[in-house]
Amino acid sequence: MKASAGLFRLLGDEVRLRVLRLLAAEALNVTELTGIVGIAQSGVSRHLGLLRDAGLVAEERSGGYTWFRLNPAVKEDENGHGGLWPMLQAQFHQASDPVLRADDAKLQEVLRLRKESFAEHGAAEDARQLVPGRSWPAWARAISYLLPPSDVADLGCGDGYLTIEAARWAKKVVGVDRSPEMLRLARAKLAEAGLSSAELRQGDMYSLPLASGSADTVILHQVLHYAQQPAAAVAEAARLLAPGGRLLIVDFAPHEREELRLRDAHLRLGFADVVMLKYLDYAGLRGRVVEHLEGGELTVTLWQGERPQEKLKVVA
Repeated sequence: MKASAGLFRLLGDEVRLRVLRLLAAEALNVTELTGIVGIAQSGVSRHLGLLRDAGLVAEERSGGYTWFRLNPAVKEDENGHGGLWPMLQAQFHQASDPVLRADDAKLQEVLRLRKESFAEHGAAEDARQLVPGRSWPAWARAISYLLPPSDVADLGCGDGYLTIEAARWAKKVVGVDRSPEMLRLARAKLAEAGLSSAELRQGDMYSLPLASGSADTVILHQVLHYAQQPAAAVAEAARLLAPGGRLLIVDFAPHEREELRLRDAHLRLGFADVVMLKYLDYAGLRGRVVEHLEGGELTVTLWQGERPQEKLKVVA
């Protein structure tokens, strides 16, 4: 009875039930799970450790990652848990919580990104070849090496993913974020990558700790839907551009996912092209829509704003 009480206490946690539900559908690593359930990576690791120790989750190393999945013994009733899995499965199938629908949507996005990742398509252990056109990160990285060295600012850099990618080809990259925790994660990743062309600074999107005209390329990736004043944020980003410099904005097109306001603190449910182009015009940039990337319920749009080149003064 003591063991049974411990098991049910373990399952009396919403996050652990969400993790079990996800791992029953797909093997995932800690980073992927962290992105889906939306808590700190240390918390995800702790939950996984408890579930593993209880025999509910199995782990294995493959391709440089540790993967977690529902222990097959749970489904096959080989570890003394009796009819636990049929009960959990029935509960999972009946659940219609918006949080679970969001988990499902994020899981599909994780799987999509995994298929497109450079590591997945180049994995030696699968003896698969990198097929041209199937991996946009691989092509983006290859093409980036053909670009001239430039100064880049990654605003709202988060854990530093884009900062690190840009640092592989840019002359200098400065990542800026308001969150000390995100900057801590980014610093750890930069140190692991051994890239000396990148630095990180804490700052607010409305008052950036960078000089005017100091960047050739400025990136606002999935940042503006958190902004109370997106037009002011775009104008402040544009201030950093040197003549001929470009601002790249990546964010959601208009959508109706109201649950993102409460769950993920989104202040804006996407941006229409006409609105974003007005922001760019207000900031003194020539704006254009680069592309709409459709992805189920959410469409991501890429917009570009270019700072005009300064006209040469004619001396009589």
